[in-house]
Amino acid sequence: MFNLSRLVALLIFSLQLGVASAAALYPIDNAAILLGSQFDIKIEFDGAATPEELEIQLNGAPISKLVKQQPTFISIESGKGSSLIYRDVQLNQAGKYILTAKSSQQALQVSWDVYASGPRRVKNVILFIGDGMTIANRTSARVFSKGISEGKYQGKLSFDDMPNTALIGTSGSDSLITDSANSMSAYTTGHKTAVNAMGVYVSRASDNLSHPKVETIAELIKRKTKMSVGIVSDAELQDATPGALVAHTRRRADKSYIADQLLASGAEVILGGGSAYFYPQSNKGSKRKDEKNLVEQFKANGYEISFDKDELIKAGNAASTKKLFGVFHPDNMDGSLDRFFLKKNTVEQYPNQPDLTDMTRSAINVLSKNPNGFFLMVEAALIDKFNHPLDWERAAFDTIMLSNAVQIAKDFAKTHPDTLIIVTPDHTHSGSISGVVHDAKPGPLREKVGVYAEAGYPNYPKANVEGYPNQIDVSKRLAFFYGNYPDHYETLHPKLDATFKPAVKDEAGKYVANPKYIQMQEDAIHMPGNLPSNQSVGVHTADDAVLNAMGPGSEKFRGFMDNTEVFRVMVDTLGLGSSKSK
Repeated sequence: MFNLSRLVALLIFSLQLGVASAAALYPIDNAAILLGSQFDIKIEFDGAATPEELEIQLNGAPISKLVKQQPTFISIESGKGSSLIYRDVQLNQAGKYILTAKSSQQALQVSWDVYASGPRRVKNVILFIGDGMTIANRTSARVFSKGISEGKYQGKLSFDDMPNTALIGTSGSDSLITDSANSMSAYTTGHKTAVNAMGVYVSRASDNLSHPKVETIAELIKRKTKMSVGIVSDAELQDATPGALVAHTRRRADKSYIADQLLASGAEVILGGGSAYFYPQSNKGSKRKDEKNLVEQFKANGYEISFDKDELIKAGNAASTKKLFGVFHPDNMDGSLDRFFLKKNTVEQYPNQPDLTDMTRSAINVLSKNPNGFFLMVEAALIDKFNHPLDWERAAFDTIMLSNAVQIAKDFAKTHPDTLIIVTPDHTHSGSISGVVHDAKPGPLREKVGVYAEAGYPNYPKANVEGYPNQIDVSKRLAFFYGNYPDHYETLHPKLDATFKPAVKDEAGKYVANPKYIQMQEDAIHMPGNLPSNQSVGVHTADDAVLNAMGPGSEKFRGFMDNTEVFRVMVDTLGLGSSKSK
């Protein structure tokens, strides 16, 4: 039996010896683990130990009674101490588990909640990620696309009227402020991790790929069911959000590895940017450091291949297409404001990029052919990538694009009511609407901002059928401000030439306001940054994310929830913690 007094004595002994506090157990304390999911157990001791002196118990009995995998012992890891790793563990009985680990000098303990799911309730799950989408992005998108008159919006975004809503906490295991890797990893695994990590707990391992792994929802589906999986993003497909569905790495920058994992995942639909990581290094523009040609491997594995909008629509509509791979840009794709109206950034080089709606429609067309159902993740990545450089108009247009993509899923759900649709940010930004800029008002630029009764309403033209106004540099515009920022010049005008670049490095290597904008607009306001001078753009915030959902199981989204609970709802509705998963 577990001896609490002995544990306390060993803990006191460790402190008396001055042992460092780097020792750790993974999964961490209070982790929630899906019944039957695969995960690694890692035990890290301070200082050197021997296998013979270690006593590892699970629920008061030798761990070997419940864990059949043989551990790997590392005598000294990263110069810090001994480690013990059990790979691909599964616990097949729900309940509370207590793991204790003792050496001659230390005693460690964590407890876990292993939970089962109910039976499967839905055929399909579609998870939309508005990366970095904050409330003000939604509001500005609604103003642009629907208009507002006498205090009432003339319409709603497609996810505004979903019947279930929750506030989502986004913090990671190491920091109040998350990045997209660990925040998306919480959605895909149900486990917390650290900034820049996905699919792993961050341990003392020196190799990015050797940290203790946790199984993703895509892996669970492929291992336990006959469902199909789709991954769609307008960022690089190796970026944090799509990568967190397939990868297990300490560093989200391992993009060649993530590209390899996308191929290995067996996902039936993979659409987005990032072609530079799918071609061998000998190809012009490749960012790989080997000669792997993943595009050819996708072809050999039976995927239809598309490189532009026309090819995507043709393949997506073909009755014969069972698997679809498309890459439409070597890097992140261009946003809707540039593609449809401004023709800036890289649109001239890549004029036939598909929209998020095109990718969503094609993905659903292909995946819905599987009678066993599907899981689809669709990311509107550029909302975040425009919020960072304080380019709120571009972020608003891509929020409209997300709304259009969600409407396609809602239309599908009308005839397939056994579909759960979730729309959520992975984290938030600090933007907020404070008033309306009136060009006709006299005085310096800041005096042109109308607040309260002086704000009135903007005069954007009526949006087209897709929800986009054809002009944004109108005489009365939203006054949209970010709460955190580097040094920059505030112009109170949309950036029509290219995405805003608020700060540039000076000779000392610090970021200062980009002089380009004071040269373009003499009355631009110099805004001293409120972030450290090593930050060139705005950063994420800890503000709650707003999740909307509809379909079977969506009633579980209510009140305040942790981001790991989003995973729990999805696996519960799919029955992935049940022995009857199919």
